[in-house]
Amino acid sequence: MQLELSVDRSSPVPLYFQLSQQLEAAIEHGTLTPGSLLGNEIELAARLGLSRPTVRQAIQSLVDKGLLVRRRGVGTQVVHSQVKRPLELSSLYDDLEAAGQRPATKVLVNTLEPASAEVAAALGVAEDSDVHRVERLRLAHGEPMAYLCNFLPPGLIDLDTGQLEATGLYRLMRAAGITLHSARQSIGARAATPPEAERLAEETGAPLLTMQRVTFDDTGRAVEYGTHTYRPTRYSFEFQLLVRT
Repeated sequence: MQLELSVDRSSPVPLYFQLSQQLEAAIEHGTLTPGSLLGNEIELAARLGLSRPTVRQAIQSLVDKGLLVRRRGVGTQVVHSQVKRPLELSSLYDDLEAAGQRPATKVLVNTLEPASAEVAAALGVAEDSDVHRVERLRLAHGEPMAYLCNFLPPGLIDLDTGQLEATGLYRLMRAAGITLHSARQSIGARAATPPEAERLAEETGAPLLTMQRVTFDDTGRAVEYGTHTYRPTRYSFEFQLLVRT
C-alpha cells in the first residue's frame, strides 16, 4: 500500500518538516510498520515534487529521533517506535507489554552482597548487612532498551533467575503478597561509560537516561532500590503537570 503524502507549498511550515511530520505520524499509528522500507529519496522527491536535499532533511530528522535507520545495502528502514513511559508506579516490563513491545529479560547478576552506604540508606537497613542485587538487561523485539540494577532486602521474595527472566520484578512482588504503595524517584541523564555502551548497543559517551527509585509498600517499608539506565532513542518519560490553585 502506497503511503498518502502531500505538502502544502502555501504554508509557512517548512516543506521538510511537513514531510517528516507525516512520516512520523504514519510510524506512530502503525501505517509504516517496524522493519518496512521507506522509498528512496529520489522516488519520494519526484513523487512530491521536492528537492532531494529537502527529502533528505526530513528523513534525517526521523533518523535523529530514532524512528528510522539507514542500513547499507538495504535502505532506510522503520525501527520500533519509542516507548513513552508515564510517571507512575509501574514496571518497565508492564509498560513494554502495554506498548506492544514484546519484552524479554537477561539476568546478568543475581547475588547476595553487603549493602553499601548508599543502598543501606535507600532501603533503611544497616550498612554491610546482606541485600540482594539483581542486574538485568531488558530488551524489546530483541534490541536492548534498558539496564536495570535493583537492590532488595533479603527474604522479601524468592528471586529465582528463571522467574526474573520470565516476568517483571513488580509482578513477582505482587504475587508474593506485597502491596506496592508509593515511590521516590529521580530522573537524569549522563554519558554512557564503555561497559554501559556495550550493554545497550550505543557508542561510548552517548547520552543515556537515568532513573533512581526507592519503592515502598503499604506499611511504609522500603522494598526495592533501583538504579537504571535507558536508551533515549527508544525510551522517554512523560510528565503531566497541573496548575496549583
